[in-house]
Amino acid sequence: MTSAAGRRPTLGIVSPFYNEGRQSAFFIARVTAVLDTIDTDWSLVCVNDGSRDDTLAQLLAEHERDPRIKVIDLSRNFGKEYALSAGLDHCDADAVVLMDSDMQHPPEMLPVIWAKWREGYDVVYMIRGKGGLPGPLGRLARNIFYLLFRLTSEIELPTEAGDFRLMDSAVVRAIRRLPERTRFMKGIYHWVGFRQIGVTYEKGDRQAGKSKWGMWRLTTHALDGITAFSDLPLRISSVLGALIAGLSMIYGVARVLRAALYGIDVPGYESIIVAILFLGGVQLLSLGILGSYIGRIFKEVKGRPLYVVRRTYGLESPPGS
Repeated sequence: MTSAAGRRPTLGIVSPFYNEGRQSAFFIARVTAVLDTIDTDWSLVCVNDGSRDDTLAQLLAEHERDPRIKVIDLSRNFGKEYALSAGLDHCDADAVVLMDSDMQHPPEMLPVIWAKWREGYDVVYMIRGKGGLPGPLGRLARNIFYLLFRLTSEIELPTEAGDFRLMDSAVVRAIRRLPERTRFMKGIYHWVGFRQIGVTYEKGDRQAGKSKWGMWRLTTHALDGITAFSDLPLRISSVLGALIAGLSMIYGVARVLRAALYGIDVPGYESIIVAILFLGGVQLLSLGILGSYIGRIFKEVKGRPLYVVRRTYGLESPPGS
């Protein structure tokens, strides 16, 4: 714990909202009811990530009802990773909990998380129980991602641990100092280190609407995570290119020796086509990997801010890091 001696520690909740509509009020009512049972001063920072429905109006109505509910209105939809970054930048509590606003992160776990922080843990990350896991194909895709990330990255992600977690203010300050534009938050949480512990929970059900994370978006997010924390794909393409060049040289020498010993035969059409297609595929794959990293360099050198705030309600400018 990092609160000053003699002062009651504070708890902040950061939740991104995108087209949650009337569910926003239901989420806030459920969260605040649990927070009132915890003996601490709390605040709920709601980040409106460019919603196109009445989400902002719902949030502002809750803010008028209870000033402990703060609202950050982003100028457009920047994405969940950037909305979380905006919330962390504006929340100066002693401990900060990240929660989704779709009710899949049960607020009833907040007292458990808080107790773990009071024990001295800097990060309490929540692990989905078996009841909240996807189907067989979803589990296979997740396992492949975690395996690839473990093989390619210097950090290890706990399986089935997402954004639902508590972080000490020292951890939040460390995350604020990370300037990269490719915000793979799950990797960032664990890259900063600190004393961490996992707690299992059962995933809740959405009360309305549907998930904004389809298969394509999840796949691109996973690729962003791998390339954001490892340059191994670049090195693999280099090794693969060297291996193919070596095999080609061996094959060329073998063909020369065969022609010298047995005479020149008619080359096979199929083998030529297969070789051309294979080498062309390897080249395109290598260019795609290289282009992915160049694209990230392009984003970084432009130095654009992670997000743009249109207006805040109940919040001052972001606290210093």
